[in-house]
Amino acid sequence: MSQLAMVLILLGAAVVMFAINRPRMDVVAVIMMVALPMTGVISMSEALVGLSDPNIVLIAALFIIGEALVRTGVAQRLGDWLTARAGASEAKLIFLLMVIVAGVGSFMSSTGVVAIFIPIVLRIARNARIPAGRLMMPLSVAALISGMMTLVATAPNLVVHSELMRQGHEGFGFFAFTPFGMPILALAILYMLFARRFLAPGPAPVLPERAALTGWVADYDLAGREHRLRLRPGSMLAGKRLDSLDLRASAGINIVAIERGSRFRRKLIHPRAQTVLEAGDILLIDQRARGQGAGFDLDTFAQAHDLITLPVSGQWFADTAQEIGMAQIIVPPTSRLIGQTVTKARFRSTYDLSVIGMKHGTKPVSERVIDEPLRAGDTLLTVGPWRAIRKLMDERRDLILLDLPAESDEAVPARHRAPLAVGVLALVVVLMVWGIVPNVQAALFGCLLLGLFRCIDMAGAYRSIHWQSLILIVGMLPFSLALQRTGGVEIAAQALLGALDGASPRLVLVAIFAVTGLLGLFISNTATAVLMAPVALAVAGALDASPYPFAMTVALAASAAFMTPVSSPVNTLVVGPGNYQFADFLRIGVPFAVICMAASVVLMPLILPF
Repeated sequence: MSQLAMVLILLGAAVVMFAINRPRMDVVAVIMMVALPMTGVISMSEALVGLSDPNIVLIAALFIIGEALVRTGVAQRLGDWLTARAGASEAKLIFLLMVIVAGVGSFMSSTGVVAIFIPIVLRIARNARIPAGRLMMPLSVAALISGMMTLVATAPNLVVHSELMRQGHEGFGFFAFTPFGMPILALAILYMLFARRFLAPGPAPVLPERAALTGWVADYDLAGREHRLRLRPGSMLAGKRLDSLDLRASAGINIVAIERGSRFRRKLIHPRAQTVLEAGDILLIDQRARGQGAGFDLDTFAQAHDLITLPVSGQWFADTAQEIGMAQIIVPPTSRLIGQTVTKARFRSTYDLSVIGMKHGTKPVSERVIDEPLRAGDTLLTVGPWRAIRKLMDERRDLILLDLPAESDEAVPARHRAPLAVGVLALVVVLMVWGIVPNVQAALFGCLLLGLFRCIDMAGAYRSIHWQSLILIVGMLPFSLALQRTGGVEIAAQALLGALDGASPRLVLVAIFAVTGLLGLFISNTATAVLMAPVALAVAGALDASPYPFAMTVALAASAAFMTPVSSPVNTLVVGPGNYQFADFLRIGVPFAVICMAASVVLMPLILPF
């Protein structure tokens, strides 16, 4: 059996496994990485070359940049804008999403655009109660079409441009692709508005209702207990540390948070023993009406300490949910805290959280919770920074995280660093657009800056990378080398030249588009462009026609990789989030690839005459 036959058998086996979705796609990719060297066509080192491919590193870096946009609230705000503009209309949402993605992708990697927009789209789908599968395919289609917008939008455009110049022709202009990309984008929007009914069919899932902060305020009888007090410039509390004041013992006051204004924004400070109060600070206090401190009078306390009483309601926690969070935790029977009070257990010092509510079973504790001995099974309502709450998730012995409010999904850990994240993204895009440094270097530089500006931490960076998608891409890259080395691609190209003898220019364009699209099913679109560009220019020369329509056809067909999840990394990235099967891409992608081919062939002689 020839080596070419063995490679084709493995390729067919991979396609079959992808089609039946058994085993999962990244496992299939690993199987191929192991099997291809056994054919003798490539070595094991060559099978693993994808792990050092700059594009793989670029994709990983862009995942990190996307996560930083999520952590700083940029993605949330863009999603809110899309949702607000679209309202309850799924059709309008798809329209706006595809236009924005195609626009952004015109100046940076389409793969990077998808990596950035995946968390945005997931959030939009969750908030709008739309299955994610109804939006992920429009996202990938728009990202692929973005490659048809400008010269630098995707690598195949630059490959074709370079081949033209190598053969003595002028290359394409920066916006030479736009007259083709814009009409195809319009067709794609119309098509996806129709085809969305075949993606995640049926009604949107009904998400279970989760408790909100306002609900917890009612459950734990917090309303009417919370007060806000502002320190006047001459207040005796200004300039003093909290541990020296000891307001818990002297007045039965538990300071939950401190609001402090700065030149540009207000910030919330979580109180600690060493925190020094300043004039103008606003103290959020929790004070019980009974028990120790029962004789406390808010107005008397305010006058004695030169404080101003400000209005507050249970809604305060919901309004500040981006900066301060709540969590319900339970005391397990094995906890060392049983029998201790919150004060004696040094709860705030240990966990960086304040306990403002307690339940024995289902009954709220009406006495001061900080002086109530803890029992097995008690539920505590805690308030504090979201980072402290997330850290509590790792606690398993003394406390168990029971529940988080619905607002936790919307919490943004580094919201005030959003301008820095946007600035870094803009810098990365400029570096990529102007080619000042290689794309992967620009993206890694952006990651370093985001870490320096604390827009993301190392743990968040590693968690943000979708390793399954990267392994799938890495595992399929060796097929490109194997097919070229065994002569399979060259045989296909020569057959095309023989079959086109005497055909009209339009029919030749159809054939070039179709062959480029079919090759793109199995090898990367960049490799396809490398192989097909010289063939297309040779055909143009044989027909004594302008080379530009034929070269442009190759570029457009290389971007029209809609047909399978492995046709492009763009498709691969949305498989998991959209919960797609191999057949979904065939059902939706093949008809639109035909539409794209027809549009290209019709427009080509009008824009680039033969």
